[in-house]
Amino acid sequence: MKNIKIILIAFIIIIIGYESGIMIANYMKTNGTLLNKISDNTELVWNGPRDKKVIAITFDDGPHPRYTPKILDLLKKYDIKGTFFVLGKHVEFYPETLKIIKDEGHEIGNHTYSHVDVKKIPSRKIEEEFNKTQQKIYDVIKEKPKIFRPPFGSYNTYLKDLAKRHNVKIILWSSSQDCKDWSNPGVKKIADTVINNVGNGDIILLHDYVNTTSQTYEALKIILPELKRRGYRFVTVSQLIKNKDYEYEMKIIEN
Repeated sequence: MKNIKIILIAFIIIIIGYESGIMIANYMKTNGTLLNKISDNTELVWNGPRDKKVIAITFDDGPHPRYTPKILDLLKKYDIKGTFFVLGKHVEFYPETLKIIKDEGHEIGNHTYSHVDVKKIPSRKIEEEFNKTQQKIYDVIKEKPKIFRPPFGSYNTYLKDLAKRHNVKIILWSSSQDCKDWSNPGVKKIADTVINNVGNGDIILLHDYVNTTSQTYEALKIILPELKRRGYRFVTVSQLIKNKDYEYEMKIIEN
């Protein structure tokens, strides 16, 4: 008899837990406040709102003394603001290029000091790479970035905690918008990947620093006018996510 009571109690607890879970899930679908709070705490972003024809174009690994100015000139031609995730070591080498990025109204983000994979280094090294780059950027433009993109899109619990402590959001990119331009797959392939897969709220991943000849600039000469012709508006990452509806990023909670 005692065992039957225990089984019944356990069954009731399971049922109550299940019903509570359903209620919470339904609440999150209909009430943005709770969902936003949970999502904000994770500090991970892949895209902006899907109901607006707005996108963000981003560039990693710079600044580069030759390619970055050419890209900046092209962005200016089409009245586009971009976001540049810079490496601390390149900021050291090319501070004047970083100043131009800032002066022309583009957003600057932290991309570590030496392009490390945060999953393969100890916690203290992650913090060192982050802090050193924040300081290098501040030394040049007198501002510390509020956005951070980990190389290779890698992240772990320590990195998310670090971002929270510094009030910095971790910015990744839309899954359909990695054209691997750094590998020089061909100008047409880069352009086609971006144009044929673009969607509202996308964060496009490109690179303004490569160790070989870059095809990104030539691809941008195709990409930018075509996306503007289609009615897309370009904004910085922070502008894109300012009023973001995190309902589109349920997977953030799972991480």
